[in-house]
Amino acid sequence: MLVRKKAEVNYSLIKTIEGLPVIGDVRMKVLMIGNEMIMLQINYSAGSSSPLHKHQHESQCFVISGKIKAVVADAEFILEAGDSCRHPIDVLHSLEAIEDATIIEMKSPVQSLEKFLGTS
Repeated sequence: MLVRKKAEVNYSLIKTIEGLPVIGDVRMKVLMIGNEMIMLQINYSAGSSSPLHKHQHESQCFVISGKIKAVVADAEFILEAGDSCRHPIDVLHSLEAIEDATIIEMKSPVQSLEKFLGTS
């Protein structure tokens, strides 16, 4: 797939990440899946968060709107629109929405989302 139109993409509610429960309303849509990476849009409602977890892929996040607290290893960061962060392979990390937030997340290498996400 080289192009994906917004009308072709639906949101899924994320219930778990790596088998751990997500807090609050976190919704994701898969924007594009390539041979080497996957691109997601994730919407966090204020107060929602991902649990502290780690993956067997690297992630890079770009904040489109809102404000989030990112934890990566032992460091905490407050990120706003235009900021970005990286979650290295096998490093504990989490995100918490200080206010409603939308992020774009790129993951590589590609793994089946079902392997680490529980959605509805």
